Amino acid sequence: MTASDERPIGASDDLALRTATELVAGYAARRFDPVDVLEAVLARVERLEPRLNAFYRLVPEQARAAAAASARRWAADAPLGPLDGVPITIKENVATAGTPQPSGTAAWADAPPATADGPIARLLAEDGAVRFGTTVMPDFGMLSSGVSSLHGVTRSPWNPAWTVGGSSGGAGAAAAASLGPVHSGSDIGGSVRLPASWLGLVGHKPTHGLVPVDPPYLWRCIGPLARTVDDASLFLEVATGDDPRDHTQVPVVHDWGAVRIDPRQDLRGLRVAWHLDAGWGAPVDPEVAATVRGAVERFGEAGADVTEIAPFATPEMLDALDLFLRARSLLDLERMPPERRARVLPFILDWTEGARGADGLAVLDAFQQVQALRARTVAATLPHDVVISPVSPGAAFPAEWPMPSNDPATSLHHIGFTAPYNVSDQPAVSLNAGFTADGRPVGVQLAGRRFDDVVLLRIARWFETARGAAATPDWASIA
Repeated sequence: MTASDERPIGASDDLALRTATELVAGYAARRFDPVDVLEAVLARVERLEPRLNAFYRLVPEQARAAAAASARRWAADAPLGPLDGVPITIKENVATAGTPQPSGTAAWADAPPATADGPIARLLAEDGAVRFGTTVMPDFGMLSSGVSSLHGVTRSPWNPAWTVGGSSGGAGAAAAASLGPVHSGSDIGGSVRLPASWLGLVGHKPTHGLVPVDPPYLWRCIGPLARTVDDASLFLEVATGDDPRDHTQVPVVHDWGAVRIDPRQDLRGLRVAWHLDAGWGAPVDPEVAATVRGAVERFGEAGADVTEIAPFATPEMLDALDLFLRARSLLDLERMPPERRARVLPFILDWTEGARGADGLAVLDAFQQVQALRARTVAATLPHDVVISPVSPGAAFPAEWPMPSNDPATSLHHIGFTAPYNVSDQPAVSLNAGFTADGRPVGVQLAGRRFDDVVLLRIARWFETARGAAATPDWASIA
């Protein structure tokens, strides 16, 4: 596929378009160094950022110092880790020392700078990764788009008329535009996987508790947005380090390097489930359904044991999740001074009002229904090695829309396939499986058992090699 606005690719773009795995191999072979790569990425940012609006803050001089230090380590054959010298970004809601955290909203436009790096920022820095910027997000991360009262609209590198998804929209835009190979996002209901689906990327929501988060919160996970499964695994190899600030972190060790072993071609014995009906939310668009069926057929042709499963969620559970999230956000807004609350994106204010009047018993009952969804999700998926579904019922919608549905009453109806794996703590990954007739990327979701992240990513890597050229994004066309 090609981007809507093609331009010639220069020599510096050659470095910017390389994956993280290609970069570290190039550093080791002395073909180029982290300083060369960073300058190529910064030049590309300067050219593309005005039409994307992916970044909240850029820190080029800090990044140049980090790249120079990395170059010295590589020259001495002493890299700190698997991402040493690789340009990366951090989502705005993660603390980075010296940078404010307004959480995408004009209500906190005057937020003070953070005084210390959050867990993921610290882990990446200690590994030698070169952080050159902070990416934008919508208000409080509560939208599946790039619409923010503080930042304006973030637009797709494929076509500026299309959404980037959210809430990790800036990270997704940067990844799809090859403004660095790996970007850190966060996901509480689909906020890594939705941008990945609508931008043709790999987006992994890990098992809850593998990647430390500060502050930890129910269902919130940090995960990578990248152009390849290998790069996502490199990120996770670093990001799953320990940090005592996350009291929910689980001490599980994974062999992330196993993801990057050549995938098997014979899938005999692999138990694959699939479904196109989430049991709740919006119906699946025919083009998306056809794309997912095509992916399922690839697995069957390779010898996997493929079974269609019935939906395991219910509309009542979606209503309960919606109420719980509205009530949580309404509480946050009620604690804000009125003059700040008035600056929040109106769509968010309208959506939270849906919880007005709900008493504690109603909210607790909603939470119990969400816990029932957790149990149902685990029970339905446990017999299978991987569950295949759409990421979202539809492809990218207009960039200016806050949500696929502009009616707050149905604003969460697009997360029917993603949210169950947040509440069940299970890993799920999105990767591109095709394109609509008008060129919009369509992701497929692969979900696995809790703590089976390496197994899941190895399966995703197999599909990445098996999906064919027609389903593989042409990143070089985005220029």
